[in-house]
Amino acid sequence: MIKYVYQEEQYGLPKMTPAANRQFGKVFDTIADDYDRHRPGYPATLIDYACEIARLEPGDAVLEIGCGSGQLTAALAARGFHVTALEPGKQLIALAKQNVSGPGKVDFITARFEDARLPTEHYKAVFSASAFHWLDPDVSWQKTAELLMPGGALALISYFGLSEAQSANDRALLLAALKKISPAIAASWPHYYQLSEIIAGVQRRQENISEAWAWLGGYDLARDYVRPLFNDAQLAAVPQMFEQSADELIALFSTLSAYSSLTEQQRIELAQEYRKIYAELGRPIRSSTAAILLAAQRA
Repeated sequence: MIKYVYQEEQYGLPKMTPAANRQFGKVFDTIADDYDRHRPGYPATLIDYACEIARLEPGDAVLEIGCGSGQLTAALAARGFHVTALEPGKQLIALAKQNVSGPGKVDFITARFEDARLPTEHYKAVFSASAFHWLDPDVSWQKTAELLMPGGALALISYFGLSEAQSANDRALLLAALKKISPAIAASWPHYYQLSEIIAGVQRRQENISEAWAWLGGYDLARDYVRPLFNDAQLAAVPQMFEQSADELIALFSTLSAYSSLTEQQRIELAQEYRKIYAELGRPIRSSTAAILLAAQRA
């Protein structure tokens, strides 16, 4: 069964899909301060639903893979859980230690998930926000299942662009500007689905959480071996439409992995194109996104 949360709220910024090459995942630690400043947290609605699926109570042990600068970590600590927060980036994890407080206990570990030595069948839930696609899928799904208690839940959270009429024209202008500056990045930009398409697409793939998550973000993560590891995936979505200035949009884009592949001249030209769009529209640039939770219990 799939349960849906459909809640309109002005919250956060869009999460754009990174390039398939996982080496770009290392970029975020080099821009840790900007990442912390411009990346959004995650809707409490989604976190609460994940906790409901996992039947979490204060004091329960949970693992967070790729804690970044602590956006989700802070929310988990505030709910009183014993969090093991894993992050390979030294600058990011230093920021997370500064940002996180609350009644819960947090143990920070600076390591890649594939290399970390963690207790098996120990965690009641494993969370990963905007990070699981950077892991090796031939390791990540199996290792996650092994770390979970029987019946424990894997909760994946991320932002995805949403196809929506009010922002469609603005999105087309932004993509055209990107194509002008970097045709290669524009050609690999993820497909934006309508919310009804997201619901239907996940429902068709709910028996294998790796297939559903791979389809959502255009990731190379789907593996047949995952099907018997987890029960049917459950989806929650928080759609939103918001408005930004050109400079706000540039600041967000500068924290995406795709930005690191642009030359300095391309970055200047892209900023000029965004500011031109902003001036010609005569209003803030509209964007639609959906914060998505995909969760499944260990079989």
